Amino acid sequence: MSGKKKSTSGGSTIALNKKARHEYHIEETFEAGLQLHGWEVKALRAGKCQITDAYVLLKNGEAWLLGLHIPPLPSVSTHINPDPTRTRKLLLHRREIATLVGKTQQTGHTCVPLAIYWKKNLIKVQIALVKGKKLHDKRATEKERDWNREKQRILRANLR
Repeated sequence: MSGKKKSTSGGSTIALNKKARHEYHIEETFEAGLQLHGWEVKALRAGKCQITDAYVLLKNGEAWLLGLHIPPLPSVSTHINPDPTRTRKLLLHRREIATLVGKTQQTGHTCVPLAIYWKKNLIKVQIALVKGKKLHDKRATEKERDWNREKQRILRANLR
């Protein structure tokens, strides 16, 4: 018997919020657990999730994820009435919530989810403390991304 453990869905990404990286300056990231129902876990195993319109609400010393859309699978039991956009609780340490509350009360700061992924057998959400970008910042980011892509093309062409 070998001493290796089986890799069961370790670190695979379920959903990414690419829009958040375009719209905001990311200042600090946190990893949070997610409180889910059984049918939601099954839907996430199937890769069904939309995170682009989701945001984090901090209220009464708790963090809540709003706007996350998990469509139910057709095989969900008939005795449950699944709500795909229900408010889900984020599981964070008290210090992390206090940090988020303190910094989101500053002007221009908010908290958004960046990704949902598997960590061993748990579903985690990467949330970020962000500040909105201005239009000229978005243009500069796009210009720099294009320039980096062009540099890579030139380097690849010269190495051949």
